[in-house]
Amino acid sequence: MRPVFVLLHRWFGLAVAVFLFISGLTGAFISWDHELDALLNPHLFEARSQSQGKTGNAMSGMELANRVEARDPRIWVTYVLNEAEPGHTSQMSVEGRIDPATGKVYPLGFNQIAVDPVTGDVQGKRQWGEISLSRENLLPFLYKLHYTMHIPEVSGIELGILFMGIIGIVWVLDCFIALWLSFPNWRSWHKSFAFRWRQGGHKLNFDLHRSSGVWLWLFMLLLAITSVSMNLNSQVVRPVVSLFSPLSADVFFSRVPQAPDKPLIPAISREHVIELAKQDAQKRGWTLPAGGIFYSPAFGVYGVGFFEPGNDHGDVGLGNAWLYFDGKDGQALGGKIPGTGSAGDIFLQAQFPLHSGRILGLTGRILISLLGLVVAMLSVTGVIIWMRKRRARVVANAAMQTA
Repeated sequence: MRPVFVLLHRWFGLAVAVFLFISGLTGAFISWDHELDALLNPHLFEARSQSQGKTGNAMSGMELANRVEARDPRIWVTYVLNEAEPGHTSQMSVEGRIDPATGKVYPLGFNQIAVDPVTGDVQGKRQWGEISLSRENLLPFLYKLHYTMHIPEVSGIELGILFMGIIGIVWVLDCFIALWLSFPNWRSWHKSFAFRWRQGGHKLNFDLHRSSGVWLWLFMLLLAITSVSMNLNSQVVRPVVSLFSPLSADVFFSRVPQAPDKPLIPAISREHVIELAKQDAQKRGWTLPAGGIFYSPAFGVYGVGFFEPGNDHGDVGLGNAWLYFDGKDGQALGGKIPGTGSAGDIFLQAQFPLHSGRILGLTGRILISLLGLVVAMLSVTGVIIWMRKRRARVVANAAMQTA
């Protein structure tokens, strides 16, 4: 059985090495995507009115979004913070509306804008996820590279997400194979935890690959499973989890998305949905404010998140609570409420917080950054081990042929 596992580990490892190296390295950086992005692009995050000493009350996100849409009728604001963090811009996601003359979506050339909450001026624009290493696009580029490798979408199918989900499944299987191979002799199990620092060379490289994997095995398995959850939630993880635990209805899982050129136009305003959400939250006894609202033209669904200004990322625990409403009539469609529901619901809620480390706040993000570097290191040391063994086999075969 061991020779079969050795072969599987070798070819599984070689198949995913490059992609895990890239994902590990990018993961170490995007744990701090917001902070690094703000450092590189202050014009997108720091309100000019603050630096220029302009006085005035900050406008609400609803008013800012309405102003942006009024100034440029091509723009449709699909996500906006209800209240910006003091001194910061209001970040908005935007899409192009349908051009009545052509029946197609207006090509904007950007999908994210930064608006000064005092003056209402648009300070910056960018196409989030664009393949570019420019300062404005670097962090979004790395973020999307992490989970799609920037493999393009074809006929509405997100091939990059599917591909990296399959890489995650292979990684999960290989985690168990690698653990079994790490203990060939149970009488000398302690060797699998040791590092031959003084001997260096290929022995240390081997120990870095094997022993690091053993020490951090649970963390590697956690990253592998959650990576599958991030990319293949509806295709794999949700159906599997439902076999063991009942799951609450998911509005996005149960609806068929519309094509980009056939968006579902809402019949009710953002302001109305915010009021509905506040009333619902009050009945639930929530005290956090309605921090942001999005609208999904593909599904015809509004979402309202509850968080303090500056905490829209959900920096600790299972993240922020969200309530969903139908864009036609404002009917409540449930929500994503951390810590509630069945065991399966909570398991699914925990996937992104675990993968990003945010479940433990700052400590978790530091840990995930370090683990990302370890994943990259394991990929490199694994390839070096294979190259060395392959070279040895080539030399041995040549010697046999000569003899």
